Amino acid sequence: MGPALLDLHRLRLLRELKHRGTLAAVAEALSYSPSSISQQLSVLEREAGVRLLEPVGRRVRLTAQAEILVAHTEAVLERLERAEADLAASLAGITGVLRVAAFQTAALALVPDALTLLRAAHPRLRIEITQREPESALPALLARDFDLVLTEEYPGEPGPRPAGVEYEELGEDEIHLALPALNGPGTDEAGTGGAGLREAADVPWVLEPPGTASRQWATRLCREAGFEPDVRFESTDLLLHLRLVEHGHAAALLPGLVWAGRPPEVPLVRLPARHRTRRLFTASRRGGGGHPAVRAFRTALGHRLTDRNSRTEG
Repeated sequence: MGPALLDLHRLRLLRELKHRGTLAAVAEALSYSPSSISQQLSVLEREAGVRLLEPVGRRVRLTAQAEILVAHTEAVLERLERAEADLAASLAGITGVLRVAAFQTAALALVPDALTLLRAAHPRLRIEITQREPESALPALLARDFDLVLTEEYPGEPGPRPAGVEYEELGEDEIHLALPALNGPGTDEAGTGGAGLREAADVPWVLEPPGTASRQWATRLCREAGFEPDVRFESTDLLLHLRLVEHGHAAALLPGLVWAGRPPEVPLVRLPARHRTRRLFTASRRGGGGHPAVRAFRTALGHRLTDRNSRTEG
């Protein structure tokens, strides 16, 4: 007699453990008790006939054989994602729930209008939005907490792209140096390049925390212009960056989306062409990008970004 057929539910629990790291985290995410998760994985070990977990201190880690099973489980789940997308595409309307994670400025400038478009076009589609930075949203996408993630890439700072995630570019968002509002609003189109950046060499700066892609890019940009930024304020909240600039306390590098359609009210300096724009993407699990709800949301975001860029250029 051949081996017992491996149970997909228990295989998914093993996959969850790989992505979430602890039995407690898996239990919390799935609303089970840790002992129930442990029992199910013990049954899976008996089904597979190999050891799947080994203790490391107070935690457990996957064995090499468990990693093999997880890789095959990922392939099965990808195929199921494609099946769900095909099934949804065969129906007359778009329904169900789409869970989206969006970073701050995209949530501010793109998401509300995209929701308005989708409410009119697909009234039976429920969309749930969580504001989350890409660094934590992408692992959560793989853990199936989200169906779609909005992410970004700064010039010369390509972020890691996890296996199992497919990306689609939405467009570009221009970044300006925003100077402390001491001399009134306006855009300094003449002060571009290194000379323009050096206007902020002797003033305080607000930047995102160390380790973020934005901070690495900003630091490299300032060093290429010949100075080290005097960083007195750190925050991932770009609206706080803007407020500090508006009150004359700091210089900042602000993307166009931060204005959310309003005209800038602080002096702006255009950056060198090779450093001028960040690229915006949507990310979905491999196999899920063709789902009609995902496509509809991407399309709505793209329309909103195109409209905003057209008004800015105009």
